[in-house]
Amino acid sequence: MTKEKLILVTGATGYVGGRLVPKLLDSGYRVRCLVRDPSRLQGRMWLGRVEVAAGDALNPDELKTAMKGVSVAYYLMHGKQGGSESAVRDLQAADNFSRAAEVEGIEQIVYLGELVDPTADLSPYLRSRHETGFVLRHGKTPVTEIRTGMVIGSGSALFEMVRYITERQLVLVCPAWFFSQAQPIAIRDVLSYLADVLKTPEATGRVIEVGGSTRLTYADMLLGYARERNLRRWLIRTPFYAPRLSAYWVHMVTPIHWRVVAPLIEGLRAELIVRDETAKKLFPQIQPIDYQTAVRLALGRIARDNVETSWSDALVTAAGDIKPYRFTVEEGMYIERRQTVIDLPPETVFRSYTGIGGERGWLFMDWAWAMRGWMDKAIGGVGLRRGRRHPDEIHTGESLDFWRVETVEKNHLMRLRAEMKIPGKAWLQFESEPLGGDRNKTLFTVTAYFAPHGFFGFLYWYAMWPFHKPLFDGLSRRLASRARVLARAY
Repeated sequence: MTKEKLILVTGATGYVGGRLVPKLLDSGYRVRCLVRDPSRLQGRMWLGRVEVAAGDALNPDELKTAMKGVSVAYYLMHGKQGGSESAVRDLQAADNFSRAAEVEGIEQIVYLGELVDPTADLSPYLRSRHETGFVLRHGKTPVTEIRTGMVIGSGSALFEMVRYITERQLVLVCPAWFFSQAQPIAIRDVLSYLADVLKTPEATGRVIEVGGSTRLTYADMLLGYARERNLRRWLIRTPFYAPRLSAYWVHMVTPIHWRVVAPLIEGLRAELIVRDETAKKLFPQIQPIDYQTAVRLALGRIARDNVETSWSDALVTAAGDIKPYRFTVEEGMYIERRQTVIDLPPETVFRSYTGIGGERGWLFMDWAWAMRGWMDKAIGGVGLRRGRRHPDEIHTGESLDFWRVETVEKNHLMRLRAEMKIPGKAWLQFESEPLGGDRNKTLFTVTAYFAPHGFFGFLYWYAMWPFHKPLFDGLSRRLASRARVLARAY
């Protein structure tokens, strides 16, 4: 396929789609993203390099508009909540997509499906994933369906489930589904298959099963993760399957919602292994890595001091959409985000938060910041007394009390990296951006990030969490007040 042709990617706000887009761009393709809410792409580093079409797959007219001039369309969207109602919506969306592709003359649809045995007793969610492929293939547009095993990568649901269960539990009670065979595949290999379809005409119209190079059980995955982290874990095997109870258990011991976990557990009712080796013949250049290497790469990404992947969480399209407080887990990190609207320009708010610390203090509950600094000093840390170089000017790389200034973007952002002694890594980020294009209204965001290290990191987070609400809520209010004072002064 010539790279001048336009590629449509659906699901660009999702885990796979959000990583496929930059891979296609770096390969020289032109890309258009179909999303229901374009504001959710804010913060993506590649946003300026793509076309964005707003639309819903349940609306045929919006689909046709998004597909005009497109050669190949990636179908990467599906309902994550499971259940029969979601399955019906998925099938309707697939039918709409197939019909629109036929009308607009799309040359090929690439669909990312599930590597499960279709003859097994599947849940409505997994059954709909297979039926979605069938509905897409029922149209006249050729479809390439890539059926993949569970995906391993920083931020993937499977990896986070493995990560948190292994980190937090010394003894693991293992239901029967822990011992089903699977072939988890690294996200980088999934992306390679998806991208290489464009230059492999023999793949057109084929169903292709792909998986990692290692066959192992879920119990093996937990133990493999433990080896990578030098942790000792013990397994107690039980004969019970109990998928719903297992999903609730995972929900309780990890930050992952049971509705996200349930499809993974339900998929393990049958063996998730490759039965057709067509992928090896069509894509000999792709050599899938083993599970242990995939875990090592995922951990390496988390270990790097990089929180940019969380910035794509922008959901604000108008003041009414702002959630004052949200707690999520992304890329293996706990993330607390507070947002408020201030009737001032972003540059004024920027001057307010870049002036905290040092002799001026932290504006709210200074005694708590001082106590935390004293505790850090007592165990050999840097403490709070380093202050700052200048009361108002701040630059990347400077120290600011027990923080290090990691990033400063003028009138927009300041990110601080914690240098106190803690069982993990932490950042505190302040952002100011115009609200809806109005330069006199600012969306002010304060975000705390924490990447825990081991069981003690988990304990540390939940020991400190009750103090975060009064501390960061008060800090946000005081910074807004200081911004108003600065506005009057200038």
